[in-house]
Amino acid sequence: MIRVLLAEDQALVRGALTALLSLEPGLEVVGAAADGDEALSLARTLRPDVLVTDIEMPRRSGLDLAERLRAELPEVRVIIVTTFARGGYLRRALEVGARGYLLKDAPAAELAQAIRQVHAGGRAIDPALAGEAWADPSPLTERERQVLGAAEGGASTSAIAAGLGLSEGTVRNYLSEAIGKLGAENRVEAARRAREKGWL
Repeated sequence: MIRVLLAEDQALVRGALTALLSLEPGLEVVGAAADGDEALSLARTLRPDVLVTDIEMPRRSGLDLAERLRAELPEVRVIIVTTFARGGYLRRALEVGARGYLLKDAPAAELAQAIRQVHAGGRAIDPALAGEAWADPSPLTERERQVLGAAEGGASTSAIAAGLGLSEGTVRNYLSEAIGKLGAENRVEAARRAREKGWL
């Protein structure tokens, strides 16, 4: 049996996925979490073979969750299932160790097959997104992405500097670089453009 943990903040979707995957031979849903922190806690306790997670969740995103599991429980393989058909998200998912990336409109049988494939050591990636992810890479460095992500939430330059352990001048430089690379007028527009591409 392949032991599966689900992480999805929408109760209806979480329930439907649990029910559908429970009907699949060889799969056992051992837990379902409503947010990223709960999923991490359950993964530590239940030690599933595969974690199926959404990207956008309260308290910890699916990408943050995948990155933490890669460091802490590398034997747990992660599949991202999302509504976001953005190449930037796929790139980031692979960079943090996810083994699969599927869209939520995929049939349940396709998700079940992806779970089996990833459990066997393979990858399961939506083919249309795979081409887009490498055709349109993010121009942002990791630090620029962190600073812009913090700015997106409305944090001041001094708050970003304190949170990331940088000087205010360094934060301003990173923001200026990010704004320039994205052809934006200001940090708000730059963050919006990066978010739309899946780079944040």
